[in-house]
Amino acid sequence: MVRLSDRLRGWFGRYEIEDPRPVAADAPYSFYLPSADQVSAVAVGDLVKLIFRSVPASREWDAERMWVIVTAADGPRLTGTLDNHPRDMPQLKAGDLVTFDRWHIIDIDWSADRAASPPLAPARREYWDRCYVDDQLLDGRLEVEYLYREEPDPAPEGHAYPDSGWRFRCDTRGLSDAEYDDPSFSYIALAKVLNGDDSWLHLIDEPVGSAFLRDWSTGEFVPTEIRSSE
Repeated sequence: MVRLSDRLRGWFGRYEIEDPRPVAADAPYSFYLPSADQVSAVAVGDLVKLIFRSVPASREWDAERMWVIVTAADGPRLTGTLDNHPRDMPQLKAGDLVTFDRWHIIDIDWSADRAASPPLAPARREYWDRCYVDDQLLDGRLEVEYLYREEPDPAPEGHAYPDSGWRFRCDTRGLSDAEYDDPSFSYIALAKVLNGDDSWLHLIDEPVGSAFLRDWSTGEFVPTEIRSSE
């Protein structure tokens, strides 16, 4: 049964195409945009992925990432037809015409019929291996104070990426005894830690058994012993 609110959104609602650049700036290690050369090379027939946001907001999805087939290119402006069926956006359907700017593009699927080969994607290292981290590091409240690398745990069933062995503790200054002794932590990608604090990136290839403590007077990480209480 179609809800009345969905009917109203279909009749009177609209959508916006989200600017992905602020997202990429806030999450440079986990949200990658195509290079400027690649975006400039997009032409008729290529598929590009955009972020669509419902207005009024969807009750189920913050936004939907969907593919568009480019049908016209006029400098920085592109036009195309939606190549997906929205999950919860009744004001938009597959085949609808969409107009957008090149900088809206978050991914590209190059057409096999292109007259010229597309630019190569720039080489980059990605950081999807997992780690354990204090939750205070993930919301930007605190920086890394102590990190160490132990033998990785076996990857949980169904996980595509292995455990890196890295463990991160936040700045303990100002934490209560309870917060220090019973931290809230998550098992997430190294990229998520780097998004909040990448000051330790130069240590990422240090071997198992390594440990470092930040000297707050200099900001440098100093080699130390793994704490036996960890």
